[in-house]
Amino acid sequence: MFKLPPLPYDYDALEPAISAETLEFHHDKHHKTYVETTNKLLAERGWKPANLEEVVRGSNGKLFNNAAQAWNHAFFWECMTPDHVPPEGDLKAAIAEGFGSLIDLKEAFIEEAVNHFASGWTWLIADDGGRLKIISTHDADTPIAHAQTPLLTLDVWEHAYYLDYQNDRKAYVKAWLDKVANWRFAENQLRALNGAAELFRFPAPEDTLGEKAERNAGKGQTSARPA
Repeated sequence: MFKLPPLPYDYDALEPAISAETLEFHHDKHHKTYVETTNKLLAERGWKPANLEEVVRGSNGKLFNNAAQAWNHAFFWECMTPDHVPPEGDLKAAIAEGFGSLIDLKEAFIEEAVNHFASGWTWLIADDGGRLKIISTHDADTPIAHAQTPLLTLDVWEHAYYLDYQNDRKAYVKAWLDKVANWRFAENQLRALNGAAELFRFPAPEDTLGEKAERNAGKGQTSARPA
């Protein structure tokens, strides 16, 4: 069974851009429900996947919607940080190549997110050549279902910002980019395209980890490090 991943920071760590009340509501209710529903639907089908990415890429309908939303939200939490710093290194160079400057990227991202109709996500992705693009997906749709590599995402469903910004989506998007966007995480995702880092993955289900430990024990392996 998949577990709800904990937030990588305290509830109040992103204030004032994102309030503790919004994070508690968003993570503890919305995200939790997607994970629980995914587990319920998998149990009904007798499916024990090795990872959530497998479910996202191999399902449709209600199961896809819940699994993809579980994945998107886990990715989204990593896309924010209380230790906001500007892009550096390869990511800074890729932004310059793809957009001209960070200011230009932000303007394009804001335009995409604000003009995205109804519910969904706005993404910064990299193609196979490492070139950056900004796209939107509707509802639960996600780049990993289309062989694309996400670097950052912003949740533009109303529950992500309505408590803090009411109907001012533009103010939400701008504050997010300027104050909490995790460019270090984005750079790690970009480096993973070249095999220099590991791509983000949703935590493996507990039963899969248990079965792996049992197999290792059967082979005489232990979790202890060699002396």
